Amino acid sequence: MADELFVPLYEKIARKNTIQRSLDITLLFLLVSLLGYRLFCLNNHGLPWFIALVCELWFTFNWVLVVNCKWSPVEYKTYPENLERRFPELPNVDMFVTTADPVLEPPIIAVNNVLSLLAADYPADKLACYVSDDGCFPLTFYSLVEASKFAKLWVPFCKKYKIQVRAPFRYFFGDSEPSSTDGNLEFQQDWLKMKAEYEVLARKIEEAARKSVPCDLTGDFAVFCDVERRNHPTIIKIIVDNKEIHSNAVVPNFVYISREKAPKQPHHYKAGAMNVLTRVSGVMTNAPFILNVDCDMFVNNPQVFRHAMCQLLGSKNERETAFVQYPQVFYDGLRDDPYGNQFVVPYQYMCRGIAGIQGPFYGGTGCFHRRKVIYGVWPRDRENEARNCTSINGKSVDDTLLNEFGNSEELINSAVQALKGKKGFPNNLSNSLEAACKVASCSYEYGTSWGTKCGWIYGATAEDLLTGLKIHAKGWNSALHMPELPGFMGCTPSGGPEAMAQQKRWATGLAEILVGKNCPIIATLTAKLQFRMCLAYLWILFWGLRSIPQLCYAALPAYCILANSHFLPKVEEPAIWIPIATFVTYNLHTLREYLKAGLSIRAWWNNLRMGSITATSAYLFGLFAAILKLLRISETVFEVTQKDQSCDGDDPDVTKFTFNESAVFVPGTTLLLVHLISLLCLSSKLPTPVHDMHGVGLGEVFCSLWVVLCFWPFLNGLFERGKYGIPLSTILKSAALALLFVHFCRT
Repeated sequence: MADELFVPLYEKIARKNTIQRSLDITLLFLLVSLLGYRLFCLNNHGLPWFIALVCELWFTFNWVLVVNCKWSPVEYKTYPENLERRFPELPNVDMFVTTADPVLEPPIIAVNNVLSLLAADYPADKLACYVSDDGCFPLTFYSLVEASKFAKLWVPFCKKYKIQVRAPFRYFFGDSEPSSTDGNLEFQQDWLKMKAEYEVLARKIEEAARKSVPCDLTGDFAVFCDVERRNHPTIIKIIVDNKEIHSNAVVPNFVYISREKAPKQPHHYKAGAMNVLTRVSGVMTNAPFILNVDCDMFVNNPQVFRHAMCQLLGSKNERETAFVQYPQVFYDGLRDDPYGNQFVVPYQYMCRGIAGIQGPFYGGTGCFHRRKVIYGVWPRDRENEARNCTSINGKSVDDTLLNEFGNSEELINSAVQALKGKKGFPNNLSNSLEAACKVASCSYEYGTSWGTKCGWIYGATAEDLLTGLKIHAKGWNSALHMPELPGFMGCTPSGGPEAMAQQKRWATGLAEILVGKNCPIIATLTAKLQFRMCLAYLWILFWGLRSIPQLCYAALPAYCILANSHFLPKVEEPAIWIPIATFVTYNLHTLREYLKAGLSIRAWWNNLRMGSITATSAYLFGLFAAILKLLRISETVFEVTQKDQSCDGDDPDVTKFTFNESAVFVPGTTLLLVHLISLLCLSSKLPTPVHDMHGVGLGEVFCSLWVVLCFWPFLNGLFERGKYGIPLSTILKSAALALLFVHFCRT
């Protein structure tokens, strides 16, 4: 028996990366050499040389941050088969799902997410699923109620036959029936029955979505009568109340929540919804662990709960695993990632490296949390101290301090249990409804620490990264798990406007954190954020700032051609080999990473060009939005991204870049037009001013052609029509800006 207490639940394995480190250092040496050469020759050159120096100084600093992130990669190996030998009674887990708009986030997507969670390979009496509907739509509630009826058939089916993929729309993907070799006759009959039942469910939801009112607003639906989306009381509905407190439960507890909203009351977008879910679950089930997933994701690996528990329960010191983050992996991703938003290589290299420092960033979805960490606990060096003298915000737990959680006695009592590391208490959900409605009101947080010291942190649209930063700043570590069978899968934006909107929102949120009071530099100086982890956070927080040097450097070749100047050494100069070697080494290095990750050369190229497009457009507008908020000119808005359940990656038109009339496409179009005009002027041998004694060289011409290649989707968009073409209004705005730039260059 004693031996079973020492059965390993996971291993943390350092990965060898000698070649990777050598290439990273080589590239850093080349960048520093280029800076040294520019400084040495600065007095002999003009404005383009100085601009290039400033931009390359930024690129070098950014590469130092990249090398820091990639330097110490680790991976985790878990042993879920040992879990119940160490912990015969598994801990409870509360599952959070957030959704906001059934138009942008079709209900069938959220339904499949919930069904996969309810059917996970974990005792049903240990799970509770809470769905936050931030739009208060009766369609969403109707879809979930219908899903709960199907779940009573689906969950036993999955567990009886050990189904691998437990989201019905993926399991029944394609219409092929199981053959006789797939199991006995009983399985085939059950399979056909389940498929027919799911088709009925999907049809009901689809038909309801077509109606202005999805169902008769009577009975449980009566509360949705005359409800305004931004002005309504709290609505909490217990869809499944699992009164079985032992292992006889079939379907886990299932609760619908639409928090109270009122005009002129701050709601804090997703962070506010997550805090309501935390408080409501606290008074209802109070599980010691929390899983949160976005509505467009589903459980792809039914063992994912057990894998996560191995890391959360298996560490000798709790500080090692404040949360376990799973990477975002996408299903039905477009072939070769034409929009560069699947992030396969960053997860393989950057995230594994950051996991070797203080742990991965919190990604906002696919993450298992310790409830007491969310409540603001600081880690202790010894576990028994954490149990006997739990602290929050550095102070001992007492009634006065717990008032920071609000004036709900039920929530305070549950928080005491969670902060002392005790297990969730069984509760009759119906008896907790009054307390749950109270803690979900929009005025409950006034005078409390919610959003500042505990819960999901307010102050940025990137609430996930900010919350993770606050957790790391207290000295907690986190863990990354990337199993061969991905734990969760989701959908990714499948169009140019959707991809740009998502990237813009991220850049805005990251810039808000960088200039706010929670900046990682401050956390390193005043709290317990490790220095290398601070650099890792700076790498991601600088995404918005990189738009300025990227845009300037991309416009520099066109300026030099139009002004008959140069920013690169001449071909006959030996120094030309420094930028050539830098360019070649960087591209071959990144290409190697993509090939090692199992991706194609085209995927590498798509991500390379989309990096340039995104940096000079979405990141630029995201930075401007953050600056306007900082100057108190306007407030940032959380934009919900359009979700698509599936797309046909074999359709050639799907991979074509799409546009709309958003201003986010103006910088890219302008940059393309500027380079086309400069190359046209060069080829037509129009007279140009002489701004220095050297004149333009082949290096500038090559760089200009390279920029045109990177913005090739925009070049195609100039001649396409419909959603594949750049709108005329965008072309006219860009043309005006391009002509102003040309005039500036030639004067």
